[in-house]
Parts: sequence; structure tokens; C-alpha cells
Amino acid sequence: MTGVWASAQQLPSEPFRQFGASVTGAYEGWFTNPDGSHSFLVGYLNRNTNASIDVPIGPNNRIEPGGPDQGQPTHFLPGRQTGVFIITVPKEFTPQQRLTWTIVANGQPMSIPLRLNELYEVRPFTDIAVGNQPPVLRFDPNGPVFQGPIGMVAKAIPRAATVAGGLALPVWATDDAKYSSGSNAPQRNPPPPVILHWSKYRGPGEVTFDKLPPAFEKLAGEAAFFGKATVTAKFSQPGEYLLHVTAEDYSGTGGGGEVCCWTTAIVKVTVTP
Repeated sequence: MTGVWASAQQLPSEPFRQFGASVTGAYEGWFTNPDGSHSFLVGYLNRNTNASIDVPIGPNNRIEPGGPDQGQPTHFLPGRQTGVFIITVPKEFTPQQRLTWTIVANGQPMSIPLRLNELYEVRPFTDIAVGNQPPVLRFDPNGPVFQGPIGMVAKAIPRAATVAGGLALPVWATDDAKYSSGSNAPQRNPPPPVILHWSKYRGPGEVTFDKLPPAFEKLAGEAAFFGKATVTAKFSQPGEYLLHVTAEDYSGTGGGGEVCCWTTAIVKVTVTP
């Protein structure tokens, strides 16, 4: 589900163009955390088919009240990007309150409201039809666990790199290898059990990755799938960068419309010459 409204003459149904089009936030829904707080699950739609767009935090990329910076991206890939990040609000946040994300790209302001509407409550951690759960990611063999669309700048994994050497980014992933095809018929040409999508999230320069998506080396373990995949990121200039990774399972992009089951995480990289 996506809640979108426009604060400009360009409507949300504006057609895609190669360049010069708008970028609109996309509200996937909200869920309640174990501590009683709530999280908004948010993505976006970049209508520029041939252009990524950078919009710095500030008047042209703000989430209010409480912003302008509430962990949103500043680098927008072309097309629809589903469930990219979350914004957590306290349990006292009421259905009458709302946050508003405004993006001004190519001179076109677009805004979306984020509210605790009961019709937008989602369950991104379990597909109740088959018990499917999102992949589990680690950035160290015994490091913190990431599962579900919980990518947040505040929980970014710190790393250091140089412009000259780049940065190797190994990921260890496990998954239950469950899926639902609607009819539960066997998959005829199944994709890999886990697919990683790396991208720049914020940063002053260009970021390139040597192989996308990276192939997994299968490892021995108790999970239905256990593997390790590594990419190397290269940076065009020094500075502070945030890199974003999405891990899809058999349910595919955006969970195939079920808002489950994928995992997101963010890596913070300090790049020196």
C-alpha cells in the first residue's frame, strides 16, 4: 500500500521520463515494535528512468515535525524502491498525529503523510500463509543480526575505507528458503534463495560496486540456506558515506506485494584519501 499526495501541480500519476521528473516518497505501512513504539516503513518512486538524483537533507528533503533529518536517503535510484528505511515514533504517537516527507526534485515538490492508519498496518517479519521470514544478515560472522526491513541510519554498521583501496563488504546470510506462489506450486525457474542489492544511500561522491548482485558462496549450517557474498565498493572522493543493502528472499522485490519478506541494513563508511 502506498499513500501519496502532491503539493505541486505534478500529480502522483505523472509519467516516467528519462530526466527532469519528480521523486515521491512512498508509504508502505507501519508496524508496532516489542517495546510498544511504532515504525513507519517508507520507500520512494523516482520517475527519472535514466537518472539517479541526489537531494541533500534540508528544505528540499525534509521530514517534519522533528526533522529535517529523520534518516531518509539523499540518493534516489531510478524507479520504485520499496521499504528502504524506517522511522520509529514513540508508543504515545496517536493516529491523529502525522509526519510529512517532502522531496523537491527538479523543482517539483512532492509530499506524503505518514500516519498510524489501521488500514496501513503491515507484518513485514512473517508471511502467515507459509511462515516465511526475512533473510538474516550479519556483517561479521558473529556480529549483530539484521532481519526484516529495519534499515536505520542510527543503527548503521561503521567501516573505514580509502579512495585508493575501496572497501570489501562481506555479508553472511541465512534464510528459511520458504515461499508462496499463491497456488504453492513448485518454482519452475527459482531465483537464488537470497539476492543482495547494494546502493549508495548518502554521500558526497559517486559509489560503484564491482559486482551486482554478488554471488553467494554456500556454507555449511543448520539453516535451509547459509552463504557469504562480498562486493567491493569504490568511492570517487573522501567523505562520510552511507551504503544501503536490501536482501530479498524467494518472495522477491517488495515481497511480491505482501510487504514481507526482505531485510535492509545500512553501513556507514568514513572514506579518506
